[in-house]
Amino acid sequence: MKSLSRRRNAQPLVEVPRHVRHPSFRQAVAERRYHPEAPLPQENPELKHMADEITRELARRMHYAAFRASESRTLDQARWWLARYYELRDRIVLGNRKLVYRAVRQRAGFSPFSDDLAGDCHVVLLKAVALYNPWLGIRFSTYAFTCILRALGRLCQRLASDRLAHSVPLEVIGEGEGRPIRLSADTAAPSAQLTAFLAPEHPLLSSREKSILSLRFGLGESRRPTTLENVGKNLGLSKEHVRQVQASALRKLRMALTGTEV
Repeated sequence: MKSLSRRRNAQPLVEVPRHVRHPSFRQAVAERRYHPEAPLPQENPELKHMADEITRELARRMHYAAFRASESRTLDQARWWLARYYELRDRIVLGNRKLVYRAVRQRAGFSPFSDDLAGDCHVVLLKAVALYNPWLGIRFSTYAFTCILRALGRLCQRLASDRLAHSVPLEVIGEGEGRPIRLSADTAAPSAQLTAFLAPEHPLLSSREKSILSLRFGLGESRRPTTLENVGKNLGLSKEHVRQVQASALRKLRMALTGTEV
């Protein structure tokens, strides 16, 4: 009994991925129940991705393989179970990879960046498989699809920020009255280049901030830059209020581009 206790507290012989240590792993029938080669439920050929019940079963075996690798007494045994862990993980990823393409089409359509987004989202899918707990009763397709959509939102915003960074240098956008926006020769259509941040559905700026930037710097439908005072008259605001809102909006743009507050 003491030797078993010491083994449980010992360091694993190999580096084992994070996994769920379910109480059933200690049962006498655990190896027969969770063995990688045990029969699986029959698959439905009409499904476009792996059935949730099969994903759940493979995930249970995957966590069990990691558990066995962490408990192995010999290096060969630990490596064998670790290899089974990665085989099971990869089967789940391949069986559910269509979730990635469905999410990319839903979020980005047929964007020229679709392939890059899909590649990044496959990494998200790998992480979702590793973190999925098949004993909680949650459908893996729902869990993974939500993770992928959230990641896509961040990735799309980053792409929009990159496009803005290449089209309008931040250092030429002034916060005061005396520095109107200056665009280089390759930025002749600022309304098109700033669409990502000035579009009504983009969450970075408020509708008032978008209106003030559009009027102030001649963006969107407003082709001619104007003064803070004229913007205030147009919107029924004081010049100082317009200046404060403009400064706040420009800070948000800089934070989105650099990841830090300036």
